[in-house]
Amino acid sequence: MKILYHHRIRSKDGQYVHLEELVGALRALGHEVLVVGPNAVDSAEFGADAGMVAWLKRRLPQWLYELAEWAYGFHAYRRLAHAIHAFSPDVMYERYNLFSTAGGKARRRFGLPLLLEVNAPIYDERKKFDGIALDGLARAVELEAWRGADFLLPVTAVLGSILREKVGAAPRIEVIPNGINLEHFAGPFDTAAVRERWKLDGRIVLGFTGFVRDWHGLDRVISAIAKDEPEHPRMLFVIGDGPARSALEAQAEALGIASRVVFTGVVPREEIPVYVSTFDIALQPAVVSYASPLKLFEYLALGRAIVAPNQPNICEVLRDGENAVLFDPDDPEGLTNAIEQLSSDASLRARVALGAHQTIAEQGLTWSRNAERVTALFEDLLHRNGQPVNEPLPRVREAPHADPATSDEVAAPAPAGEQRKFA
Repeated sequence: MKILYHHRIRSKDGQYVHLEELVGALRALGHEVLVVGPNAVDSAEFGADAGMVAWLKRRLPQWLYELAEWAYGFHAYRRLAHAIHAFSPDVMYERYNLFSTAGGKARRRFGLPLLLEVNAPIYDERKKFDGIALDGLARAVELEAWRGADFLLPVTAVLGSILREKVGAAPRIEVIPNGINLEHFAGPFDTAAVRERWKLDGRIVLGFTGFVRDWHGLDRVISAIAKDEPEHPRMLFVIGDGPARSALEAQAEALGIASRVVFTGVVPREEIPVYVSTFDIALQPAVVSYASPLKLFEYLALGRAIVAPNQPNICEVLRDGENAVLFDPDDPEGLTNAIEQLSSDASLRARVALGAHQTIAEQGLTWSRNAERVTALFEDLLHRNGQPVNEPLPRVREAPHADPATSDEVAAPAPAGEQRKFA
């Protein structure tokens, strides 16, 4: 089928990975996908921020910036309508953003089935951390966007419950978590060069990937390492950058363990599997209550021994003692105790690492399976609307925890022709 994918992403980070991988997986199933959204992100380096938009956000009064966000929706709708006329899609897929209702308006105008991917309750997030100046408008636009889709696709069941509480009985909700591209993370990877460059040999590597913030709790990891004997092999290896980096490096310097706390800075995406493969213990030290952390799926695919908080959204994927060691996020010593447990028990590390590696296949946590789930939803909507579907694929509608052995296997047809982007 012909799928129009609409987004407002301007930062080349984890959200861009989600977009790129899902679009690629849909194309691999034989669909033709046209992407409509800001094109500046495509030419940016991985890890880049939102450019001019970020600059405006820092300098404009908050109410004016929010008004501009809302007004941009009219421009986005015009571009979307033009793309619909030019491309004649069968269906639409949209990644939700606050103040964005273009997809819902296009659905009403053109009668196209719409799936809306929701990665966070953005109004609640911004209200809590940044404040919202145009509060009434933001709440109304968010509900309009959510209620304007045929299906909402939250990334966790916890987020699905939040959506259901806000939108009521309609639209329907289908949980589709983040995933992994097994081709990129198949391994094994040659880590010798990375180990030599960063002096990792002989160490127990406590690893973290991503944009480092204060609330991640890596300061507690540094404090724990500082209590080790000087010859102890533990070290912290951070793949990424972020606003907390300078304070963490200063902490390590003050504690006399600067050589045992290493930041690489931003690493090219294609090198992430090699770097993460050096981790003995992979850290997911903190996460908001409704998120589906992308790094977690990378840790799982690469068979790392994971430490993560014992909270409902994480427990949708992880099981304590089987594919991770979980800790109580309300316990100030929970994170460091879990790390200590894994650091001192090599057999436990090996057991949960094996369980982690098996989790991807057991739960179907790949972008290709997500593309199959999206396809099945579109097929159902088209069938309900009495529209024909060209060569429909077998339906895969199981929940994320279903046993893949009980599901229809899908042999993906050859990828469609040239990839298209509507700039």
